[in-house]
Amino acid sequence: MHAFAGRVATWLLAFAVVSALGAAESQAPPGGAPAGRIRTDPDRLARLRSATMPRIAEPVLFNTPEADALCTALEVFPPDNPWNQLVDEWPLHPESASIVASIGVDKPLRCNLDMGFVLVPPTQERVQVQIVAYPAESDPGPYPVPANTPVEGWPAGFAEGAVPSLAEVQRRPPAYEGDRHAIIVDPVNRLLYEFFVFGRAERGWEADQASVFDLKTNALRPAGWTSADAAGLPIFPSVVRYDEIQRGRIDHALRVTVRRTRRAFTAPATHYASRSENPEYPRMGERLRLRAGVDLSGFSPEVRTVLRALQRYGMLVADNGIEWAISVAPDPRLPSLHAELRRIRGSDFEVVVPPP
Repeated sequence: MHAFAGRVATWLLAFAVVSALGAAESQAPPGGAPAGRIRTDPDRLARLRSATMPRIAEPVLFNTPEADALCTALEVFPPDNPWNQLVDEWPLHPESASIVASIGVDKPLRCNLDMGFVLVPPTQERVQVQIVAYPAESDPGPYPVPANTPVEGWPAGFAEGAVPSLAEVQRRPPAYEGDRHAIIVDPVNRLLYEFFVFGRAERGWEADQASVFDLKTNALRPAGWTSADAAGLPIFPSVVRYDEIQRGRIDHALRVTVRRTRRAFTAPATHYASRSENPEYPRMGERLRLRAGVDLSGFSPEVRTVLRALQRYGMLVADNGIEWAISVAPDPRLPSLHAELRRIRGSDFEVVVPPP
């Protein structure tokens, strides 16, 4: 949830103030940690090395067995990328307690059934998407947008019995009615395309912003640039997917929204969306971790998978929105996670920083 006014103001000012925010930090090595300190999971690497990418000849929606197989074989960013680093041994941020308090120690962990996606073959036809709000901070098209591109929340994110058709969801309203993220993945070329306020209009596809990420590299967006997420981060690498829950392992960090953020960012984020200088508020890109002492034994296997990932990889502050909300694919095959996750409270988290 980008808070339009804040985003408009911040992109105009970003380059003027980036040195004051710590440009050196935003351009630091992945995660800000020296290479010798980076820890990755060898089991994740072994799984990817033994996997064979299935053939893909046409667009595949996220809520299918075909998508599960493609995602299982897809390496999302190199092993040392910030999304793939183990942070269970990272030291506490010196202001961890005050930052967590600003988000809400008594507020529950939540999940949003929001971020669906479509996987496309390398031969997917490329089309124009009119970028109407942030062309200066968007990557140029054309883009491989298939006719069945899902829009945020469809289908499982809608109320039961009131699920609209994909065609209905794709219609872009004349005025802003939510973030309307859209995510397209080319698993063969390992390219990611993400859009903000996406949909069909009279003249064709439109979006407020478009970002392209090369999943083969650790390249960040330019300092001061936004993305489909306010922090300038990719969304797809952070989403809890059905294939991961089935496997019992999530091998990456998650994204989280919080209501109040600071006018600052830290790597791998490249953008902020706030006017507040309050040092107790988290920066965009701030890393939070579920405390090691939280007892996971009373949770279902599916929820334990999510919570274990939050202990090992943590979550990055990615956008302004409801507190402690992580993104889960709106896949009808997923069991309900909401009630159990709410047993985890803000006080169960801590803010961490890369080793010095």
